[in-house]
Amino acid sequence: MADGKPVRLLVFGDSLSFHGPTGPCAADEARLWPNVAADALGGGADLVAGFGWTARDLWWSLIGDPRVWADLRRVDAVVIAVGSMDPLPSPLPTYLRTGLRYLRPPWLRRKVRKAYLAAQPRLAVALRGRPVALPKKLTLHYLDKSVYALRVLRPDLPIVAILPSVHRAPSYGGVYTQRDATAEAIAAWGSRADVPLLDLSAVVGDHVLGGQGNPDGMHWGWEGHTNVGKAMAALIGPLLDQAR
Repeated sequence: MADGKPVRLLVFGDSLSFHGPTGPCAADEARLWPNVAADALGGGADLVAGFGWTARDLWWSLIGDPRVWADLRRVDAVVIAVGSMDPLPSPLPTYLRTGLRYLRPPWLRRKVRKAYLAAQPRLAVALRGRPVALPKKLTLHYLDKSVYALRVLRPDLPIVAILPSVHRAPSYGGVYTQRDATAEAIAAWGSRADVPLLDLSAVVGDHVLGGQGNPDGMHWGWEGHTNVGKAMAALIGPLLDQAR
């Protein structure tokens, strides 16, 4: 509780924030980690997220989503839970990969998408995980811009972020070679920017790599969501106390 009122978290995330053991869920599913964290702190969470979101999508949502502008007036803390998708292999440039959905006619879209999904794991292996969805230099650029903007709007607002998760996804050939370099860069940024970080790999690494998560090898089971939610609440709780 903040000053006798329920705590409100604003969470920016990728699919790890709303995808459960069998598929995507509505944002108010109580077992998702943002809601687990908020409940542990005595409140609720507002989730702004999308499939494959990177730090660039965080920035775009901050400058382009009027729901975010409204939420920022009343939340008690912000969680930047993007960064896990940034170092994923992306054999096609992002603008081409995301543009497949716009292909017409529908039969052509389905055929091209099927071919790309079949080629993606082989290309990820052959190209050793490069290029990535978002180079770490740009990840830091958008994280920096976003935190600066948030602090201009709400100077005393607690902000936390994450270090990338891990995966064993066949859809990427099990490749995540750029993950560690991105994590190191974000860790150094977090220290410079005074943004506390939750290392997702330390919390759900065994869960994911041990095959206890979603069969897709990327997303988590409910145990993983519970563990991340509790760890996030433990990170945020002292910051809320300081803010009060």
